[in-house]
Amino acid sequence: MLGEQNVSLFLAFSAGVLSFASPCILPLIPSYVTYITGLSLERLKTEGEKGHRMETFFHSLAFVLGFSIVFISLGASASLLGQVMARHQTLLRKVGGVIVVIFGLHFSGLINIRFLQVYKKAELKEKPMGYLGSVIIGLVFGAGWTPCIGPILASILLYASTAETMTRGITLLTAYSLGLGIPFIISAVAINSFLSFFQGIVRHMKALTVISGILLIIIGVLIYTNSLTSISTYFNQWIS
Repeated sequence: MLGEQNVSLFLAFSAGVLSFASPCILPLIPSYVTYITGLSLERLKTEGEKGHRMETFFHSLAFVLGFSIVFISLGASASLLGQVMARHQTLLRKVGGVIVVIFGLHFSGLINIRFLQVYKKAELKEKPMGYLGSVIIGLVFGAGWTPCIGPILASILLYASTAETMTRGITLLTAYSLGLGIPFIISAVAINSFLSFFQGIVRHMKALTVISGILLIIIGVLIYTNSLTSISTYFNQWIS
């Protein structure tokens, strides 16, 4: 049966995929792949899908592990905070839902929140050596990346803060990290296919951003109305 937790995990995973497809991440995938592997884009294009496939895979996996550690830690912290404020859980859920809807309206372009457009990211001038260096770059990515994915990530964290246990928050952010990380690894290993895909999708970036905004609005409404249980019940009836 499709329970509330499964619906929540699907939404978190989908949010990760949309974060990957955001204008702040998708166009920069080749740059990150070359940075973490130490190989030029031309070399990756000519050799990457043969001679350097395993190397690229493990560097990408290490990078994803790095930002996943940060996101999952944030999920655990959000859940812990929610437990501390358990007596105000209903108020926390409704305020969180309203904030997520506002994020969605900003993403879809209906309103303009200036501080969410400020470009901020942490950078390392030189990459530390080896796979550990790729993990560190992932940690930097997770800790200081642009607010472009901030509204999506914050929405999942706000929902995690309403979770009954810390394990639930960790699971939600694990699903989000997988949604962001799996497409990254696939794109890195198949860089030529990614470049062809990107050329075809770049014209639809605005639509993807609007879709992200709509998803956030839906998540916000679901959080505010505490409707995930109703959705899981509906899907169970539909599947039956």
